[in-house]
Amino acid sequence: MNALPLAALLLGSLTLGATVPAPSPAPAVATQKVTLLIADLASTQSVVKLNFYNDPETFLKSGQHALHLEVRPEGKNDIALPVDLAPGEWAVALSQDTNNNDKLDKNFLGIPTEPFAFPNNIKPRLAAPTFQECKFTVTGPGQVVNIVTWNNL
Repeated sequence: MNALPLAALLLGSLTLGATVPAPSPAPAVATQKVTLLIADLASTQSVVKLNFYNDPETFLKSGQHALHLEVRPEGKNDIALPVDLAPGEWAVALSQDTNNNDKLDKNFLGIPTEPFAFPNNIKPRLAAPTFQECKFTVTGPGQVVNIVTWNNL
């Protein structure tokens, strides 16, 4: 009896049963608690929608946000909203759906007809703001971002 074919068969079956360890998952990015202080809401009942962006290339592009939140003011003109964000540069765009139709209404030129706001007191008139104008940098816990300027068209 030839031992070579038997040895090859045994080695082949051993390698078929061998398992490759699964790649370890990517380490979770530590987030920091950032508090958004949102003031002077147009409505104390209508939902406020927040779209967070961490990439200048996707800023204000439909469906390209990194995080989306919706909050009801529950009778308040000002709200404090804690958000967990990864360290780095972020921008946020807010809108308030004052007619509760679940969308940001716009006129025939594409300009929003419902209140909207950005950090850094940016109040655009003729063009959308840039990521650079609206950005804030998350560096550690306890950071506060104030949003007090609303465009009420």
